[in-house]
Amino acid sequence: MRSLHVSPASISKAIGYLENQALIKRERDPHSRAERYAVEDDVVFQSVMASARNQTEIAEACTTGAQKLGATTPAGARLENTSQFLFHVMEDLVRSAEYWHKIYFTRPQETPETG
Repeated sequence: MRSLHVSPASISKAIGYLENQALIKRERDPHSRAERYAVEDDVVFQSVMASARNQTEIAEACTTGAQKLGATTPAGARLENTSQFLFHVMEDLVRSAEYWHKIYFTRPQETPETG
């Protein structure tokens, strides 16, 4: 932290953000009481899925707002349209991410012998 010239609180905040975005994972070091941080091979997939979950929560909140305001009001209609848009886009995104994840992360890993 000293070489980065940032406070421990800044590091903690950054780590929390990266964990929330599923970009890193906190682990216990088996040889000490310290924590370490790992980046998984499929970190981008995990991040996309975390983002989709967050966007789905926003879509659900929009649905609730639309119901409370009424679909016939301009704000209610806008929230309902936003909700439906997010639900459909996230459904497509998740389906596509899962498809490509199977292709890129179920292949045997290359070794020095196989090139």
